Amino acid sequence: MRSSAIAVSSPARTHAARLPAEITERPVASALPTRLRPADLLRLTDEGAEDVLAGRYDHLLPDGGAWPADNRWAVRLLADEEVDVWLISWVPDRSTELHDHAGSLGALTVLSGALSEFRWNGKELRQRTLSAGDQASFPLGWVHDVVRAPDQFAGAADPSNPTLSVHAYSPPLTAMSYYEVTGHGTLRRSRTVLTDQPEGDVK
Repeated sequence: MRSSAIAVSSPARTHAARLPAEITERPVASALPTRLRPADLLRLTDEGAEDVLAGRYDHLLPDGGAWPADNRWAVRLLADEEVDVWLISWVPDRSTELHDHAGSLGALTVLSGALSEFRWNGKELRQRTLSAGDQASFPLGWVHDVVRAPDQFAGAADPSNPTLSVHAYSPPLTAMSYYEVTGHGTLRRSRTVLTDQPEGDVK
């Protein structure tokens, strides 16, 4: 991705200003953790991806376009009481481990490169590849591991061609639980951590 050095025209802009009235005026359902639906989060990640590609968040990107090569990197693009939106840069061989997003719904849009997702379907891990332009949403209870897809850029991290994705969580992420697949083909929770960082520890 090439930086266009275009500043954000309205830093105070929130997601509510971009969602249709039928979403922002919808009554809150008490049985749900958020009034936003997966489709709303997918729309937010798609809009966030478009804004990144248009250069509206260039002031938040690493200096000189030097994307980290050793660890995942993330920056929060938008945040309020209902949702936070993140840009994540991925590096080879750094998986998130199997995890959920506790009480938050989630969604992502891949901007560039590709991600491999390993999702627990109740019996086994199922793999899929999400390439640039692909989207995915994560309901409550979704347990997955995400890693930069292999064999990109001849197996080396190319700082001029990062693997990037935009993620949204609603309500904003506060905790994640991590899991292990047992020898009996079941899922066992290994730990729960309080965090506001997306998809595991990032730098």
